[in-house]
Amino acid sequence: MKSGQTSMLAQPLRAPSPRRAVLLFGLFLLGAVVGVAGALVQAAWFPLGLLLALAGEIGLCLGGALAMRGRGGAVAPAGGWMVTVILLTTTRPEGDFVFASDGGSYVFLLGGMVAAVMCATLAPVRQPDDDGVRLGK
Repeated sequence: MKSGQTSMLAQPLRAPSPRRAVLLFGLFLLGAVVGVAGALVQAAWFPLGLLLALAGEIGLCLGGALAMRGRGGAVAPAGGWMVTVILLTTTRPEGDFVFASDGGSYVFLLGGMVAAVMCATLAPVRQPDDDGVRLGK
């Protein structure tokens, strides 16, 4: 590190740029759409629908991470997916519910959450451009 510079970890957090914030919000909404679609497809075409629903979520999270070049691109759709799926697990006053009490629904819920955490953890992170930093070498 050059003299007079501080570590990137010591830098204060900054709010994302307006463009990045809009893109992250769009990924959040897209995650919610994938959650609703997955909830409907996983029970309709079991077991291929379950695999399709989980593959859709994994693809969205990894695609968001690659497009945004950071973990935020994976966390935003994962958050939208989780909020939507958790809201869909509640019963309505009429007694209707989206998820049946079978194994496929539990695999979708728990497998989707595990996949979202894995995608957010394994997403590529931005590295500093400074020559004095040894990351990525």
